[in-house]
Formats: sequence, C-alpha cells, structure tokens
Amino acid sequence: MEIPPPPSKAMSSGTAGEPFKSSQNYRNNLKASSDAVLLPLPLYITNGIFFTLFFSAAYFLLHRYREKIRTSAHLHLLSLSEIAAIVSLIASVIYLLGFFGIGFLVSIIPRASHDHEDVWDVDDNAKKDSRPPGPCPAAIDYSLVPPVVPCNNGTANAAPLKPLSEDDEEIIKSVVSGSTPSYSLEAKLGDCRRAAAIRREALQRSSGRSLEGLPLEGFDYDSILGQCCEMPVGYVQIPVGIAGPLLLDGKEYTVPMATTEGCLVASTNRGCKAIYSSGGAATVLLRDGMTRAPVVRFGSASRAAQLKFFLEDPLNFESLSLVFNRSSRFGRLQCIKCAIAGKNVYMRFSCSTGDAMGMNMVSKGVQNVLDFLQSDFPDMDVIGISGNFCSDKKPAAVNWIEGRGKSVVCEAIIKEEVVRKVLKTSVAALVELNMLKNLTGSAVAGALGGFNAHASNIVSAIYIATGQDPAQNVESSHCITMMEPVNHGKDLHISVTMPSIEVGTVGGGTQLASQSACLNLVGVKGANKDSPGSNSRLLATIVAGSVLAGELSLMSALAAGQLVNSHLKYNRSSKDMSKMISP
Repeated sequence: MEIPPPPSKAMSSGTAGEPFKSSQNYRNNLKASSDAVLLPLPLYITNGIFFTLFFSAAYFLLHRYREKIRTSAHLHLLSLSEIAAIVSLIASVIYLLGFFGIGFLVSIIPRASHDHEDVWDVDDNAKKDSRPPGPCPAAIDYSLVPPVVPCNNGTANAAPLKPLSEDDEEIIKSVVSGSTPSYSLEAKLGDCRRAAAIRREALQRSSGRSLEGLPLEGFDYDSILGQCCEMPVGYVQIPVGIAGPLLLDGKEYTVPMATTEGCLVASTNRGCKAIYSSGGAATVLLRDGMTRAPVVRFGSASRAAQLKFFLEDPLNFESLSLVFNRSSRFGRLQCIKCAIAGKNVYMRFSCSTGDAMGMNMVSKGVQNVLDFLQSDFPDMDVIGISGNFCSDKKPAAVNWIEGRGKSVVCEAIIKEEVVRKVLKTSVAALVELNMLKNLTGSAVAGALGGFNAHASNIVSAIYIATGQDPAQNVESSHCITMMEPVNHGKDLHISVTMPSIEVGTVGGGTQLASQSACLNLVGVKGANKDSPGSNSRLLATIVAGSVLAGELSLMSALAAGQLVNSHLKYNRSSKDMSKMISP
C-alpha cells in the first residue's frame, strides 16, 4: 500500500494540524531572525524602549491637544516637538505590531476557521480557563520525525536523542532531588518536548531503570498539553491495520484497527469479505443520547420524592430544558429519569451532543440545572455531579436496557455459498454454536451485555485508532449477537444489537494527528457542518458493522475448529526476540 506523504502547508486552515504548525513556524522564524540579526541591544531592552516611547509620545500628544482645545488653537498647526512625537508614536506602533501582532493574528485566525463545533464547548469541563491558550494542534509534526535506519538484525532504530545541555542537567538534578515538581516542567520551561526529555531522564535516574525502547522523538507534545496526557515521558507505538472494504448501507468503508493481537484484523477482514460477497449489511440507529446522573441528598425521603415528582412532571420539562440547553449550542436535553435510595435522589439526564462524545457537554448542562433547582429546593445537598446511575465506564444494566450514547442494530444475510466457501462452515453449525455459546453460555456465566463472541476486541481496536476513550469500551461493547437460518434454512441471518456505543469525532484524542488521519480514512473526521451529529452517528454504525464482521468470522472459526490453528499461524513469532532487544 502506498504510504501517503506528510501533510503539506497548502492544507486548509480547518485541518487539525494547521493552527499549531502556523504558530510554531512563526515562533521558529522569529527566533531564527532574532539570531540572525545582530541587535545593538538585548531584545528585552529594545522592547522596553519602544514601549516607553509609545506611552510617552501618546501622553505628550494627548496633553498638547488638550491644551490646544482649551486655548482654541489650531489643531493642524504642529510644532517640531509635536511632529517628533507623532513620528515616534508611529514608529513604536509599527515595531510593536510587527513584533507581537503577527503571532496574535496567527493564533486567532485558525481558531475562527475551526470546525463549527466549539472544542471547549463539546468536550471540555468547567475548568476551561485553566487550559493553555491556542487551538489544539496535531500530534505529529512530520518535520520532527527522525529518519528510520535499518539495523543488522532487521529491526529499525530511531535517530539518537539529542544530548542534554548543562542547563538541562541542573534541572534534572532538581527534579530528582524533589525541589522542582515534575508536573511543573512544561510551565517553567515553555517547551513541552524538552520537558518530556528532562522528566524522562530524571525518572530513569531516580528509579534506576532504563526506558530504552520507549520512543521520545517524533511526537508533538504541545498537542497533548492540557488535553490528553500529563507528565509524558514518551509514547507507545501500536500498529494500525485495516479491514475491509466493509459494505454498509450501500457504501464501502475501510476500517482502521489499532491492536497488538494477531489474527484480529485478519479475522475481521474475512468477515467484511463475507458480508460484501452477500450484498452488504444494514444498520438502524435507535437512540442517540449521552447521560449524566448526579446524586443529591435531602433531610427526608418525602422531600427527595418531591424533587423526583418535580423533575418527571412534563409541565416542568420545558423550563428545565431551557436551563440545560444554555450550556452548549449542540447539547439538547431529551429526558430526565430519577431513582430514589432512601433520602437520596439519582437524576439521569440524557441529551444529544452533536458530533462530540459529549460527557463534558452534558455535565455542564446538569450543573446549570442543579444551580437552577437550588432556588426551589434550598435544602438540596449536591453530593456529586456523577452518582454512577449514568453509568460511565462500568458494566451496568441501565446502559444495557436504556442505552447510552448511540444505540445501533446491524444485520446482514449471508448466503449459503459464502458461508461454505469463505467462512468454511455451515449455516446450521453457526446457528447452533451461537445459541449454545453467545446466548446460553453467557446466561450461565451471568453475563451483563456480554452475549457475544468478542465485540470488545473490535470496539477497542477502533477506539484506539480513532481517538476515542478506550475505557468506554466497557459499556460500548455491550452486544447481543443473534443468528438464525432464513430462506428455507439455506442462508444465515446475523445481527448485532449494541445499545451503548459512545463515540465522537471532535474533542479529546480525535484531534491528534494519527487518530485524525484514521477518522479521515473512514470519512468522519471533525464535525459535520451540514448535519451536526451525523459524523459521530456514522462512526457508531461503522463500529457496529465491524463488530458484525468480527463476530461472523470468529464464530465461523470456532464452528470449523480453525481457531487454534489460525492463532498458531498468525499470532506466534519464530524470531528470537532476545537477540533483537538490547539489555
């Protein structure tokens, strides 16, 4: 497969990497120009002179013109001192605009042309002002990627790390001694890559263990600051494979999967082939709503019941939705369901969230409603913005029954000939195995949403590749796989029902360069300006379609007795890895 070239500077300003590259190039050019020009004075002194000149000239001119207005003198008649002051004012303005104005314009222009969904609005919490200024840049700057040199043993080593300077050595010693907190390096140094290198070296010295093999170079650490990861010391490489084409609702999709498990991509790819050969799969989106459930406490159970009745009264929904919807352009309250435990009330808010996954969006709306309720229920004690009735990143029956995120059903009819030639099994064998394994076996195990073969395998791989929250694989992998013979028992009808697929195409890790590229491959990158929310809904259906392919292939391998042989073939390495890894 041809490897695409690095993104060029001709990319549109809406591209995720452009805001960072523009501002970074400006800073690099500014530094290079200041190094190339031999100024007679240090830069900070020159700036101070022009600041002083600007304010002095402005004050002098204002004072002179006020005197002329008092004495009714002609304003257009200028003295030499006034002419000199005007010239000085213009010169200082030109200098200050040239020095500071370009960087300011570069920082605000990309933000104005960003995807129409506000990044802070759709996937941020109330600590908006604590984030670093500027748009979220891309994760990998291709100009920083070191060349890959093949080794004698067939592996590839990255270029050696840059040696640390004397200043870095002093900082490392202070971090090791504890006088400088490791988490403050980015703020103190103003250089995220340098901070990561210093933190890494300090960690190696304090722990006495090497981090060799964990890459440092080739990653843009500015892109994760205040957004994705704190105190970085490198990044982990996970290979990305592609499965497909997946024929879904009449369109073809190539599915990126980030995984270290052998056979997974190959198996999913075989399922995609079987679906394609049978005419494709079809999906239905049943629900689309993210949830958040705060817990509040009252002095008595009767008082708690009053709040429940108030929130579930249809006459109050309009006023509550107006308060909730104030927090976002895209968050729209759908319903509120309450549960009581003694004198505690658990309120499960559900709302649409556009193309964002929407956890932070719904949290903002919930906080608005809680503040609004305090006037009518002053004795209400807010215990927590989340009371686990949501329920996020935990297996819960409420998500299995009510749904969370996107609820999707995907189905396909696999022809008898395809089952026999591509999947190497029979319709009857698949139906029997599905009943005894996915349905009966899971029931015997007391499964909660786990009536499937390996839905979480596909969900996790796609989530990591596309920048989703991997921990939400817990509820997003809730799935029941159904199989039954159709067309007089000749063909196979297979379906997967997934009630809580939690995905987004804006915010969080979706804006990093690698993950953004995978979203672009699928065709759902960023926010959909014409139909807000359609990109994230499409991604959810692609996840369900990929799970269908994975279920079909693995169940066929089990029915045909191919599972062990395939793993021995694809998931075992004959290389002596001990000789390839330096001690």
